Amino acid sequence: MPTITRIANEYLAVDVSSLGAEMQSITTPDGADWLWNGDAAFWTGRSPVLFPIVGKAPDDTLLIDGRSYPMAQHGFARRREFSLDTATATACRYVLETSEETRAAYPFDFRLAVEHSLDGPVLTVAAEVENHGDEPMPFGLGFHPAFRWPLPGAEGKAHAVTLDNGAEPKRQPLEKGLLAQKRDPSPFTTGKLALDHGLFQNDALVFPEDAGESLAYAAEDGPSLKFQFEALPNLALWTKPGAPFLCIEPWHGTAAEYGGSRELKDRPFTSVLAPGGRKRFAFIVTFPV
Repeated sequence: MPTITRIANEYLAVDVSSLGAEMQSITTPDGADWLWNGDAAFWTGRSPVLFPIVGKAPDDTLLIDGRSYPMAQHGFARRREFSLDTATATACRYVLETSEETRAAYPFDFRLAVEHSLDGPVLTVAAEVENHGDEPMPFGLGFHPAFRWPLPGAEGKAHAVTLDNGAEPKRQPLEKGLLAQKRDPSPFTTGKLALDHGLFQNDALVFPEDAGESLAYAAEDGPSLKFQFEALPNLALWTKPGAPFLCIEPWHGTAAEYGGSRELKDRPFTSVLAPGGRKRFAFIVTFPV
């Protein structure tokens, strides 16, 4: 059975599972839980870490140097048991390393460390990928946290996502779970997207470029969550229509393009680590005090 590690300070308490190094809850002293609870009636995820791909592969199959490997949507890390590496009162670090099972789907020697840490009302979730092999290692890495919609104490209020850069990034629609080879006009107006469940009738909103490095998810005249992203140039927003959560998903890497290459290295925004290389990705959330 997975084990749970709790980190906490005077502002926040966060529970993290060894299964997928996935957050299970984010609570404030007033008893409010800001993270989605994984109700199977809608979606069992809460805050999965996506590795070694983000999104789908055609027929759930990757090509790596021309050889086929089975790979489910968003990769295998979210279904794997991680080992607790370090833990303090306000931080915990879980690690996943190469095994025979991972090699059957992804033939590289890797180390994936996921750390959750608190500093006042600020939560940082960071992932560090290392290449322990002797050849270049392609991969995608993303985060998929689901926050309450409506936010605690904001029932009945309008909610919006506002990009700090004020941009109007174009959307890349999904076709059979893969990225269509076109861009649609932006649903943002001068950086602001008024949230409505109708936006998600055709699956996630994917913005491969120009969403910037920070945004706010907020209720009108209500609570606001402020996000910052490190080395995560792609953004997706998703919910199931009618579900009481919103996923704010910063990625480095996307689904394969419909009709495009099936090779992992050719997927949009794929990272490639040299032998011995290491790369860090993170999102930071500031909660209302």
